[in-house]
Amino acid sequence: MHRGVAFDLDGTLVDSIADIGQALNVAFASESLPTFDVEQVRRWVGDGPDGTIRRALAHLAITDTDELLHARLRAAYDRAALAAPFDHGRLYPGIVDALTHLQRDRPLAVVTNKPTVLARAVLEAAGILHFFRAVHGADRRELRKPEPVMLFAAARDLETPIAQLCMVGDSTADLGAAAHAGCHACFVEWGYGRAEWPAATPASVPRATSASALLKLLYRP
Repeated sequence: MHRGVAFDLDGTLVDSIADIGQALNVAFASESLPTFDVEQVRRWVGDGPDGTIRRALAHLAITDTDELLHARLRAAYDRAALAAPFDHGRLYPGIVDALTHLQRDRPLAVVTNKPTVLARAVLEAAGILHFFRAVHGADRRELRKPEPVMLFAAARDLETPIAQLCMVGDSTADLGAAAHAGCHACFVEWGYGRAEWPAATPASVPRATSASALLKLLYRP
């Protein structure tokens, strides 16, 4: 049984793709650039707002070398996202019950490539911030998963040895961070990274098809 659990946010706890898409479209419209449908945006998430913006620019065949343009887009994105962090999103089925159960006997954290202030805003708007002892967001590029830095910080905050921490996520970035940190991992199939399974995912990593199945995996000896 794991002594602490770190959860990814988008695609793991919440389906926030519509909110991400809305913020991205507000940002691009502010620069008189084309906007995108939700299914396009879904393919670009996972590396924080900068990664999403970079992929959107590439889709428009705009080389992401204009640092001022990128900075303006990012600033507009952040304003829009913080103004409406979870207006169109939803919690995945069973997540509240799973968190309620887990919180009874182990500390929980969020480890996400979202900026911390935005991650906390989403968690609060979704009504689940109180479940987590710590929220670690990628406020600098070098923190982004698959780098393990945020997992080490979460383990310290949760007073849990890194080898007894489990990273729960829906992407190869989550699994890579866990591998680099030397902690356990669990892949959730309901998120945005499902298309990456199984080719890019080690067969040894357990996968969950529902929140109740995740609970069973996390309590497995």
